[in-house]
Amino acid sequence: MRRLLMMGVMVMDTVDGRPAGNAASIRATAQAMARAQSAASVILVEGLTDQIALETAAALCGRDLDAEQVVIVPIGGAHAISRTLSVLITPSSRPALPAAKTRLAGLCDVQEEQIFRRGLEAAGLGSPRTRAEMEQLGFHVCIDDLEDELIRAVGVSGVTALFMSQRDLRSFHSFQKQPAWRGQDTRAQMHRFVRSSSRRNLRYARLLVEAAVAGNALPRPLDAVLNAV
Repeated sequence: MRRLLMMGVMVMDTVDGRPAGNAASIRATAQAMARAQSAASVILVEGLTDQIALETAAALCGRDLDAEQVVIVPIGGAHAISRTLSVLITPSSRPALPAAKTRLAGLCDVQEEQIFRRGLEAAGLGSPRTRAEMEQLGFHVCIDDLEDELIRAVGVSGVTALFMSQRDLRSFHSFQKQPAWRGQDTRAQMHRFVRSSSRRNLRYARLLVEAAVAGNALPRPLDAVLNAV
């Protein structure tokens, strides 16, 4: 068993490939929420891969989130947005953040956009009816999701090169031959391949961001949410 320390978040990574995502996500959420008590800015994201991607992007762009007191909180799924916001901004909650002093922002997938909108409204932060109105509140949307944004940014040839560098290309070619995926769009195959393993998904969250930043192609939602804090 190896341990990968990602920007202060300990991610368990098993050599046999068994998913450790649930335990890692719970731990990451608890750690981030504890740090959020003294944060100047908090970015709410759906899960651990989003956190790794944003922290990687920030570091590569010269940001020191710790020094800036910016905390990225993986909330454990979009449906946790209302509960998380209530903890962060309700005066009677402990720990709670003084809303006037703490900048809130967020990132979600397009399928969860409506859930985030309802969460923002329920928390009294606004009533965004359009994506533009959400962005004015600091909340941005990935189309269709984080992995899709990154794969489009890096491109098929770039992702293929990453697979080769990580010794995953043979496995990917085998995946492409599976009946359900044979003949499908290559980007869609790459998306499914990356997401088919918890360990692989965590690893490529970092690798794809590194490749995107190197190509000056960081997806707009990631760039925008970092610029919002």
